[in-house]
Amino acid sequence: MLKVALPWIAAALVAVPSLLAAQQTIYKWVDKDGKTVFSDTPPPKEITTSTQKRVGGGYTENIQLPYATQIAMQKNPVTLYTAGDCGALCDQGRSLLSKRGIPYSERDGSTDPAAAEAVQKAVGSFIVPVLMVGESALKGFDESTWQSSLDTAGYPRTALPNQPNPRATPPRKAAPPAPPPPAPAAEGEAPPEAPAEQPK
Repeated sequence: MLKVALPWIAAALVAVPSLLAAQQTIYKWVDKDGKTVFSDTPPPKEITTSTQKRVGGGYTENIQLPYATQIAMQKNPVTLYTAGDCGALCDQGRSLLSKRGIPYSERDGSTDPAAAEAVQKAVGSFIVPVLMVGESALKGFDESTWQSSLDTAGYPRTALPNQPNPRATPPRKAAPPAPPPPAPAAEGEAPPEAPAEQPK
């Protein structure tokens, strides 16, 4: 019986390490000399920007955000509504989201009419900042209220080291206004002439 089982045990012992080696994390960063480095060991602590990929099994996986953050993003996306004159309250809100490593989109209600309408609908008036966590609207900045809402939504309390910038999207800017139409001519005056086309 032992003679029959021995080859199977030996094959299993050989296969296990090779299966473990097939799944590896590869790190990529730029060193102080400007050279791109690929390694299976994490970058030195002085490197602030790096990426990780888990390779093996015929696929690659981008690891950029913690799993808990990815799940929370799917269930309760975060949007920060601001305005150009929001000042310190909006800055404090951005800082809190960044410290926690929370991906969010920022919409400026002073330049984006759709954002202003969304704020009006969510809280009843145009007051900023407004933080939307899923369907929950938080008017103004109150750190403990924001923290509690983000905790309830499942977001981690802190960002991981070397976690990418959490800003999901930059503030949306409204399209520039169209130029005004030419003024109508007064009675008795000839309409203004269109500029002549330049030869090509």
